[in-house]
Amino acid sequence: MRVAILAFPRVQLLDVAGPADVFAEAARQLGRPRAYQVQVIGSQAGTLKSSSGLRIAVDSTVATHRGPIDTLLVAGSPDLDDMAADERLHGWLRRQSRSVRRYGSVCSGAFVLAAAGLLDGKRVATHWNSTARLAAAYPRTCVEADAIYVKDGKLFTSAGVTAGMDLALAMVEEDHGRELALRVARELVMFLKRPGGQSQFSAHLAAQTSERSSVREIQDHVLAHLKDDLSVPALASLARMSERTFARIFRSETGTTPAEFVENARIDAARRLAEESDLPAKRLADAVGYANVDGFRRAFSRRLGVSLVEYRRRFAT
Repeated sequence: MRVAILAFPRVQLLDVAGPADVFAEAARQLGRPRAYQVQVIGSQAGTLKSSSGLRIAVDSTVATHRGPIDTLLVAGSPDLDDMAADERLHGWLRRQSRSVRRYGSVCSGAFVLAAAGLLDGKRVATHWNSTARLAAAYPRTCVEADAIYVKDGKLFTSAGVTAGMDLALAMVEEDHGRELALRVARELVMFLKRPGGQSQFSAHLAAQTSERSSVREIQDHVLAHLKDDLSVPALASLARMSERTFARIFRSETGTTPAEFVENARIDAARRLAEESDLPAKRLADAVGYANVDGFRRAFSRRLGVSLVEYRRRFAT
């Protein structure tokens, strides 16, 4: 299968190298080096200077490329204004989209596809910091603001940077099955294989974003004491604030309510336990602080977009 990654000046290097390494490792695991043939198609000839300053040599350009493409991905960049306004590039993308088996984008590469009219009426993902801008600029696109990757027909789009590797793993799974995708993830020391609907943020990552030490201390307490009473009154008391003041400051600092953060933290922990153990649902619920297993199941499905049973079927090690 020929995989083409479209790149351009100031491209995000990992948007290219991450998916390329996933496909290359899948071919190695299959024992067939040519199972995936990855090539970089440039918006111009020669070498491209990435956003980090490192350079990429392109195999061909949109003007010189010949031959069929199975999978076409558009990489992202901190600076896409020129690409989003390039009608020659848009025409090439539209023609390719009709002939390839699947196409998509990594990170802000979604803006290039959107400018070409290829995201109209489609469900898509992009970097969390660009979702509002994409939705405002292209209102006919249905942006899923917190998804790691989204598949809509033959279109695949992913969130920022490393999520492109999750996207490539999903394609490997589609082509060769779940077991190969998991072997590739383990070999690359990735966080196994995250479901597309999973949040771009883990609770631990979210806990690093608050600027107030008092709020960070509460977040750290939540993460370390999931089985404790983590109600707003209990957390407000720990923070030595009134409940109203605590809830207001917490939301202002983190962009989420205390209850949402607690639920995210508990489900994040439950997800990891579900991947790594065969604990039944009741014991999983107990382990992360849920007294009611039905409430736990509902929260799990709401946060991850799949039931506990389905999640385990697809992602348990």
